[in-house]
Amino acid sequence: MRLTIACPEALRDDANQLAMVLGYGPDDVQTYVALNWQDAGGNLYACASLIVSDTFTSAAQSPLQRPAWDTDSHVNMTAANRAQAALVFSLTPVTAMPDKLTACAGDDALATLAAMGLTHVVVDGIGEDGIGEDGIGED
Repeated sequence: MRLTIACPEALRDDANQLAMVLGYGPDDVQTYVALNWQDAGGNLYACASLIVSDTFTSAAQSPLQRPAWDTDSHVNMTAANRAQAALVFSLTPVTAMPDKLTACAGDDALATLAAMGLTHVVVDGIGEDGIGEDGIGED
């Protein structure tokens, strides 16, 4: 299943901590970087789209455990838990909210972002090429 995730600016640091917990290692701290998506209210979002396993959504909603690779405590588990508390999963697109980390299933990331009410923008010169060709961080 493909998940497309809209991370509002205010949750970006916490969401990157959660990405490290749920992902593969310390490089996942760069999951939500460019704020090149915007909602109708002008709120900015960093977005990512990734293929996840069937167990990902249940794991993402279960009590978080420090990753085995994090022997030096790089992950801020308090921040990861805050991001998890703001996480919303949906099998169909729902409107992105500036206080929620919104993850929606859908095969077409750009169509999912549009259905979430987001449009691509260029901010401080970032977003012309985006992260990935379409401005979405992808795995």
